[in-house]
Amino acid sequence: MRVAVIGKGGAGKSVISGTMARVLARDGRRVLALDSDLLPGLSLSLGAGPDPAEPPLNDAAEQDENGRWRLKKGIGPVRAVKRYATDAPDGIRLLQAGKVPQAGLEPIMGSINAFYRVVHRLPDARTFDDWTVVGDLPAGPRQIAFGWAPYADTYVAVVQPSAQSALTARRVARIARSRDGARAVFVANRVTGPADVRHVEEMIGEPVLAAVPVDEAVARAELLGFAPIDHAPDSAAVLEIERLVTALADE
Repeated sequence: MRVAVIGKGGAGKSVISGTMARVLARDGRRVLALDSDLLPGLSLSLGAGPDPAEPPLNDAAEQDENGRWRLKKGIGPVRAVKRYATDAPDGIRLLQAGKVPQAGLEPIMGSINAFYRVVHRLPDARTFDDWTVVGDLPAGPRQIAFGWAPYADTYVAVVQPSAQSALTARRVARIARSRDGARAVFVANRVTGPADVRHVEEMIGEPVLAAVPVDEAVARAELLGFAPIDHAPDSAAVLEIERLVTALADE
């Protein structure tokens, strides 16, 4: 299974992707979590703590004589994961593009470019053939359109019961489905009941694969910076994400 989680900002992508990764790892899979969002989220949702202060992949990148970024000689997906990924609970390896510091994008440009090149070579790295990959993408269509998740065979579009969220989810799913062999499914998030689920399905024009309820325990976990699966493992939201993982595996 190779999944990328997409949708509007604030839809809950990091909680869903982080919890999915933990569920898959607990099922005995080797999991690589890929974080291309330049804002914080996935590391905390995984239970891996705050993001590293230094851009993880800066040391893997160099500029050529024309100033273009490239991977240093000898660095490919296998070595990048071995050297620059960090450990997360349940044996997950987390590879991040980097987070925007106060100084802006310039200090992390090497790391961002290295990450992009690593994920583009990932599908050809036989070492990862038996790994499960879960990617957390930033809000909106840009990274999907520009190929930041070439590893994904399934895109999970997270949508809240609002017109703005549904419109974004439809757009990003359409872009994802334009990629050869890729499928896109919808997950309703923070729904209050069946009426919200029906409203989401009417707005997106198709059934959702899962409906994650509003959950005070998950909101509390996010407030405290904890992984929902650690803070509230039996919460309704976590249990529904577990069902989502099963549904994805069965499709």
